[in-house]
Amino acid sequence: MSGAPPFRKVLIANRGEIAVRVIRACRELGISTVAIYSEVDRNALHVRYADEAYLCGPAVAAQSYLDVDRVIAIAKESGAEAIHPGYGFLSENAGFARRCREEGITFIGPAPGTIEAMGDKVIARQKMQAAGVPIVPGTTEKLSDAEAIEFAGKIGLPVMVKATAGGGGKGMRLVHEMKDLAGSIKRARSEARASFGDDSIYVEKFVEEPRHIEIQIMGDRHGHAIHLFERECSIQRRHQKVIEEAPANRMPPELREAMGKAAVAAALAVSYEGAGTCEFLVDRNFDFYFLEMNTRVQVEHPVTEMITNVDIVKMGIRIAAGEEIGLSQDDVRINGWALECRIYAEDPEAGFRPSPGPIIAYRPPGGPGVRNDSGVYPGAEVTVYYDPMISKLITWGRDRDEAIARMRRALQEFVVKGIKTSIPFHRAVLRNERFLSGHFDTSFIDTEILPSGATSLPPAEDDRRVAVMLAGIAALRRDRELAARAGSAPGQGGAASPWRLAGRRAQMRGRDS
Repeated sequence: MSGAPPFRKVLIANRGEIAVRVIRACRELGISTVAIYSEVDRNALHVRYADEAYLCGPAVAAQSYLDVDRVIAIAKESGAEAIHPGYGFLSENAGFARRCREEGITFIGPAPGTIEAMGDKVIARQKMQAAGVPIVPGTTEKLSDAEAIEFAGKIGLPVMVKATAGGGGKGMRLVHEMKDLAGSIKRARSEARASFGDDSIYVEKFVEEPRHIEIQIMGDRHGHAIHLFERECSIQRRHQKVIEEAPANRMPPELREAMGKAAVAAALAVSYEGAGTCEFLVDRNFDFYFLEMNTRVQVEHPVTEMITNVDIVKMGIRIAAGEEIGLSQDDVRINGWALECRIYAEDPEAGFRPSPGPIIAYRPPGGPGVRNDSGVYPGAEVTVYYDPMISKLITWGRDRDEAIARMRRALQEFVVKGIKTSIPFHRAVLRNERFLSGHFDTSFIDTEILPSGATSLPPAEDDRRVAVMLAGIAALRRDRELAARAGSAPGQGGAASPWRLAGRRAQMRGRDS
C-alpha cells in the first residue's frame, strides 16, 4: 500500500466510540475529518476530535443520523470525498450507499448490490449455498405464516423464526413447542416491521448447544479476499454480544482452516470490498453453519486487530480508495489472545435498566495490554436516544489466562461515576469457572449468570463485603463525631460513653436501648 493519503477529507456518518475510532484512523492516514452531530450530541467527544463538525438535526436519529439527504448535503458542503458509516445507523443501508455513488461520494464499504444481497438473510443463504458454504438447515425463501408452520412441522422443533432483514437479535424467536409457533411468528413479524420496515420471516432448524463464531474478512475490488481468523462471540444476552474474544476457544486447526476458507469463498461469491464479517454457528460436534454476513466493520473488530496487528479500519479506508489489500493469507498470523467487554450505561442489579445522565467522573484503566475505545469523558451526557454503550474495554495477553487476568484488573481499575454501568456484570462473568474453562455456548448467561429467568445480577460477594466495611467505617466516624461533640459541649466533663452513644443510635432506629 502507498504512503499517500487515500482521501483528502472523510465525513464520519456516526457518533460515539466508533466515530472516534474512525477519526483516529483518518488522522494517522493524514486525512481531514468531518463529524456530524445531533442537538444532544453538540458536546460529544467525536465532535471535539474531528477537524470540522456540522449539526445534522434533532436528537431523534431518524431526523439526524439517519437523514440521508442531510448527511449527503453536509458531505457536499464540507467537501468530503468519502463517507465512513461505522456500524449501525446507515452502515448497511444499500440505498444510502447507492446515493453516495450517485452524488460522486465514495462510500467506505461494500457495493450497494452486495449490501442489498447480504442484508436479506434469505438471499444470503441462497448465495452461500450456491458457493458451497454450509448453511443451517431451513428455508431459503420468505414464508407466509401457514408456510412457516408447515415447514417447522417438517424439520421438527426446536426452530428459529427469523426476520429476513436487519440483525442484532431483532425479529428472532426460538420455538420449542408447536402451540407457541403462531404467536412467535406474529411477534417476530411485528418486531421486524418496527425495527427494519420489513416483516418478512423465514424458519431454520435450531442448532443445539451452539457457539457463535465469526470470521473477519477483507476484500478489494481487484478480486482479492483474505480472512483475519475468528472471534468467539458466544457470551450473549438476549442475542446481543456482550463479551468477545479472539481467537475462539477449543478451535481445532482443521476447523479454523475450513471456516476461514468458507468465509473467503463467501466474500469472493459477492465480490466483497472492505471490512466484513461472516457469522457462523458451531455445534457440539464442531460442524459449522453460515448464519449471516455483516457488511460493515464490527463492534468487536479490536480483538482481531490486537491478535493480528492489522488495522481493520485503516485497511478498509484504503480499499475504498481503490488500493489492494496488500497482504496475502500467509502474511496473517495469530499472536496472543484478546478479550473485549462492552461497557453499557445500564444497571445490571436492577434488570439492566438504562442509566442515562451526566458522567461525573470517568477514569479508564491503563497499563500493559489494555485498550479502551470510548466516546465519553468526565462531564459527558449519556442520553436515552442512542445505544447505551459508552466504552469497549479490550485487553491482550500472550495467552487466554493473561488476557483474562488483565481484563479483571482493568475492570477493577475502571471508574465511572454519575451513572450505573455493566462493569459488575462483566466482573461476574470473569469470575465464573465455566467461562474461565472456555467450555460454554450461547446459553451461558441464561444458565450461569442469570439462571432461572433472573433479570438482575445479584450483588457480588466482594461488593457486599465492601459495603459492610464502608458501613462500619461510617458508623465509627459518626461515633467519634458524637463523642467529640459531647466532650466539647458546655457543662460536660468529658466524652460520652460509647455505650450511651450506641444506645442513642438504637433508639433512633426504634429499638430498646
